Amino acid sequence: MDKHSFSTLVDVLSCRALYHPNQLAYLFLADGEVQETHLTYRELDQQARAIAAQLQILGASGKRSLLLYQPGLDYVAAFFGCLYAGVTAVPAYPPRTNQSLPRLQAVVADSRSVIALTTAEVQSNIKWQVSQSPTLRQLNWIATDQIVIDFSHVWQKPEIEKDTLAFLQYTSGSTGKPKGVTVSHGNLLHNLELIYKGFGHTAESKGVIWLPPYHDMGLIGGLLQPLYGAFPVILMSPVAFLQKPLRWLQAISQHKATTSGGPNFAYELCLRRVTDEQRAMLDLSHWEVAFNGSEPIRSQTLDRFADVFASCGFRREAFYPCYGMAETTLMVSGGCKDEVPTLEVVQTQALQQHLVRPASQTDAGAQTLVSCGKPLLDLQVAIAHPDRLTRCSPDEVGEIWVAGPSVAKGYWNQPTQTEHSFQAYLQDTGEGPYLRTGDLGFLKDGELFVTGRLKDLIIIRGRNHYPQDIELTVTQSHSALRADAGAAFAVEVQGEECLVIVQEVERSYLRNLDVDAVVGAIRQSLSEQHELQVYAVVLVKTGSIPKTSSGKIQRRACREFFLTGGLVVVGQWYARIAAKQSSWDDSDPTNCSLRSTPSEVPPTMAIQDWLITRLAQRLGMATAEIDIQQPFSFYGLDSMDAVEMVGDLEAWLGRSLSPTVLWDYSSIQTLADYLGQATPKEPEALPYPRADQSDRNAELDQLLTELEQLSEEDARMAFGK
Repeated sequence: MDKHSFSTLVDVLSCRALYHPNQLAYLFLADGEVQETHLTYRELDQQARAIAAQLQILGASGKRSLLLYQPGLDYVAAFFGCLYAGVTAVPAYPPRTNQSLPRLQAVVADSRSVIALTTAEVQSNIKWQVSQSPTLRQLNWIATDQIVIDFSHVWQKPEIEKDTLAFLQYTSGSTGKPKGVTVSHGNLLHNLELIYKGFGHTAESKGVIWLPPYHDMGLIGGLLQPLYGAFPVILMSPVAFLQKPLRWLQAISQHKATTSGGPNFAYELCLRRVTDEQRAMLDLSHWEVAFNGSEPIRSQTLDRFADVFASCGFRREAFYPCYGMAETTLMVSGGCKDEVPTLEVVQTQALQQHLVRPASQTDAGAQTLVSCGKPLLDLQVAIAHPDRLTRCSPDEVGEIWVAGPSVAKGYWNQPTQTEHSFQAYLQDTGEGPYLRTGDLGFLKDGELFVTGRLKDLIIIRGRNHYPQDIELTVTQSHSALRADAGAAFAVEVQGEECLVIVQEVERSYLRNLDVDAVVGAIRQSLSEQHELQVYAVVLVKTGSIPKTSSGKIQRRACREFFLTGGLVVVGQWYARIAAKQSSWDDSDPTNCSLRSTPSEVPPTMAIQDWLITRLAQRLGMATAEIDIQQPFSFYGLDSMDAVEMVGDLEAWLGRSLSPTVLWDYSSIQTLADYLGQATPKEPEALPYPRADQSDRNAELDQLLTELEQLSEEDARMAFGK
């Protein structure tokens, strides 16, 4: 059956199960390495039918169902179970204790979901949280791993077509006002075909994906594209990759994968964490499409990755920069397979004025932009003046507008927002409707270059400034400042727009922070590089700056916290106001080395000693300052710190641990007691369910926040290399 005759994704899977029943569809590496589970097309079709039959019996067809799963094959079966029942899927992730619940409740309320599909384990873990929420209690909860496969025989094919809603993709809106993009079967099939052609896929292709399945890149690019292209894909948990980036490259090497990728930070992380000895064991010569969907994509990252991994057979031509968003189903533009990415060197000062002026790499004030490729077939991209709503000239930066069959119909149950964002027309030509992406960029020789976000522009004395540029300058001005953890915005002071910087401090500097030196470095760098004066610099605690679920700085939230005093301040400076000194005590960082891996379960005291030493090293503290009875959160450990510590602990103990063990056993004393037992017991009952491996889903977004777009020096400091 030709894939162009498909009307729905149900047709696609049914066809694969009919003509290739025993072909491998999905292989999941539970530990990121060797623990494998798999599904053939026939097995997935049967599981989807059984789940769909249960939903049909409950009368859920035409309604919405929440999906709460760990990454894995249960999620895949449940997603297709919804499609097979004519139920609109609402992907989400299980909440961690006291986290993510307000957003989850808002998503359930906005989508008007009536069913919640999950596993028995996840349902047990969140039982207490559900009991405390009227919004979640009213859902009909179903553990799909308990549904008997024989139920598939009573399934009836639903009356669905290409315009039928397939799922709601909730974007990174505010907690109280999430936005669900309405993605139809037709949207999916069109975008899947564009990806198939753009990536040059065939039935001989093979994918490796660690991206989260509840986000568009992981779901559509990672799970649905292989099904559409009739080729297998190897899956792993995002945390499995983040704990040990080598696992990603090992999977590509061992399975001879042709397609894999992720945000820009993933390549940076591999550069910092994969050693020479480990690279010698890798074969990346089969990797044909290394997609990079981060914004911005850094040319330095592409260069360094290609150079460092050339010895493994990686080719620079494999890089595939691309651009897209949930509102366009997924992809909008992409590069040419087997061609090196296109670069454009421009004048930074002109770019700040929304003008594109060529420059040489040797010119002062020049910057290199990476093309996100050309708009894919049947998609139209226009660059428009965001205020006048007219088309920009070729040498102007404007808002990126997109039209075509991949563009969704709008936001679920939000007609006003839908009209503003999805029904834009060019005032000079009448062309439309277009989707207003909110992204800024320009087209040159048909190539799309993304330069920033419209809503975050800072205008001071008639000049436009991109906050991303200011924030990068700030983080590079002093070693005490954390990468990708600052916000630049403007506030009105005596009738004038003035610049404010809110910036996280590296944890190792918190105890001995020289506020005057840090502020002085920031002010000097901004004056020299941007000709800007700063009204206020607020230094805040590590991990405290507001970010979206996908890791982007929430500048408007930072501005609101600044105005209302809601920031966790460790030092601050105001123009014409004396700087406030930090009250942290001085401390001498320990330089203790880790112990070697024990051959047997070590005694509790040995584990306790290891944890003290490791925590002190990470925090830049003396071991004597570590209190074993204090919770890990007392020391400001964020999710990246915790996941890395668990990875190190696994290697030292020589045994697998839950990625959330530092939350399950929240202090050094309780964790050491647990790990020191020959036969570990479950934790004591709490007034709420303990976290479990389902938390690795909830943790990914914060981890992306911590890691995204690390520069070489930033990565060195972050990982202590």
